[in-house]
Amino acid sequence: MLAAPKERVILIGDVHGCLDELNDLLDACAFDAATDTVILVGDLVNKGPKSVGVVAAARERGFYGVRGNHDDSCLFAREKRDADRTRGDTPAADDKYSYTDSFSAEDLLYLRNLPYTLSLPSHKAIVVHAGLVPGVPLDKQDLAGMYTQRNLVPCGTSCGDDLAGMYTWSDGTKKGVPWAGEWPSDQPHVFFGHDAKRGLQQHKHATGLDTGCCYGKKLSAMILPERRLVQVPAREVYAQPGG
Repeated sequence: MLAAPKERVILIGDVHGCLDELNDLLDACAFDAATDTVILVGDLVNKGPKSVGVVAAARERGFYGVRGNHDDSCLFAREKRDADRTRGDTPAADDKYSYTDSFSAEDLLYLRNLPYTLSLPSHKAIVVHAGLVPGVPLDKQDLAGMYTQRNLVPCGTSCGDDLAGMYTWSDGTKKGVPWAGEWPSDQPHVFFGHDAKRGLQQHKHATGLDTGCCYGKKLSAMILPERRLVQVPAREVYAQPGG
């Protein structure tokens, strides 16, 4: 929980290693460390060219963030590479996670300490990487859903009596409905990422900020309290969807 953030809060969508665009966006937001709190909505790493630089910058500049599925994947991969070395094996140099060898101990600690959610009571808002299931208390939400959820599907009796007649989550987009459109008005506004396919999502009570920067589209920020959208274009196409 961030009970008392600074005067402005800058919420930034999935950066995915796009350090240059992150700096462009901070400039476009007229970022001032003295007055602004920056929160990254997860997936700091992978796909873009400068994952290590993004994590180092976020850590060094005191940015907050929530845990994304790609952040988790890179930590798992780094642990596997360390285990290979402990066994006397040489990790593959061309592995897509070879960049994780360049993380400092402080970078790894920063990533490991990313929470699943951040609450902003003064802004009546909450930040999560992927999604939340309506009607489920925050402390009962599925952790995997918090960083992989995209849709909701009706929950039958197989989900248990406590969820009968409600929803469960899905990480796909072909089954069910976008969870953000079902988020109720009596709950804090949710800011999230993870869903580049749908792009900018501006539902009444939830806002999705993953606008596919790593795919050559845009990097987006929402500035609170005015809820002003700021976007910058990607400098290059770094990855292809599904890659």
